[in-house]
Amino acid sequence: METLRQVVVENHLDNKDAKWFAVYTRYKREKVVERLLKEKGIEVYLPIQKQTRRYTRKVRIVELPLLSCYIFVKIVKAEYVSVLETENVVRFIHFSKNLLSIPEKEINLMQRIVGEVDELTVLDRIYTEGDIIEVVAGNLTGLRGKLISRQGKKCFLVELSTVGYSLQINIEPHLLRKV
Repeated sequence: METLRQVVVENHLDNKDAKWFAVYTRYKREKVVERLLKEKGIEVYLPIQKQTRRYTRKVRIVELPLLSCYIFVKIVKAEYVSVLETENVVRFIHFSKNLLSIPEKEINLMQRIVGEVDELTVLDRIYTEGDIIEVVAGNLTGLRGKLISRQGKKCFLVELSTVGYSLQINIEPHLLRKV
């Protein structure tokens, strides 16, 4: 005989304490959603990175979202429906059917990542795939993640567990340590 297993679904929405949640938007609509949510009085964070684009006759710096189709909102339970009703919002991001909040420290970390300098000098250290690493100096101090791969001497692919997204980071190996 089969036994039924009861599944417990977590929901971190709170009536009084505002928490960060990830929201999935339509393609290339992150900035529009950010503006609309701010107009509703909802605290929003859209991590933006600056990229240099070279064209035949000019060089232009463009601002693109760090995570395509993602935006972060800090809300209480009463604002949940208001966010969903916003034009170009597709859904909240769930982790195995659970609506989990994103810790404030991970949002702060993304804010530091966006401000981090790309090009750095390299010192040899040995890191292998699967290592849990932490940044010990610079703007990204405190970043912890799993090293997914090393691409070259100073390019690491690190996965942030709570957000569930992988970020490629160019950083000096001597600024890292195994946890």
